[in-house]
Amino acid sequence: MSVPVFHFIFWRCCVISNREHQINEDIKDKEVRLIGVDGSQLGIVSASEALNLAFQQDLDLVKIAPQAQPPVCRIMDYGKFCFEQTKREKEAKKNQKIIDIKEIRMSSTIDTHDFNTKVNQAVKFLNGGDKLKVSVRFRKRTVAHPQFGEELLAKFKEAISEVGVVDKPSKMEGRSLVMFVSPKASK
Repeated sequence: MSVPVFHFIFWRCCVISNREHQINEDIKDKEVRLIGVDGSQLGIVSASEALNLAFQQDLDLVKIAPQAQPPVCRIMDYGKFCFEQTKREKEAKKNQKIIDIKEIRMSSTIDTHDFNTKVNQAVKFLNGGDKLKVSVRFRKRTVAHPQFGEELLAKFKEAISEVGVVDKPSKMEGRSLVMFVSPKASK
């Protein structure tokens, strides 16, 4: 009982956008290595025969290894496969921790109270699990005295030593002195 292929053209009328796999009529190879629904090897068969086997089971023929010789195709429900794959991706995205890099800018002539405010802000960021970029900007003639910025960053490093560890030591970048700090690993 051979069913004509044109009957099944309207069977899968919805177009799945952004497909990574070739499915059903898109497979143009002469022969394919076929894998069944349960994972069993069905051998090397012609593409039209594999497509007929998939349609008889009311499923899709999906090319899963196009670089193999001959290409490997599997009989599966492609819509269900795509749904489960997006579900796994969402779950993996939900479980990952996103670390932001927050920036604290200071001037080399910062006053004590403003410095303490910046330290408190840095402690809050580090306790939140974010990395920190601390920069000291030099304006006009203060760029001639980078040692004041070095002293300020050393004082800052000492103030946050309980919650943070310096990743990259201070380094001049243009008219700014920059240091990167990450939170200490909680035990």
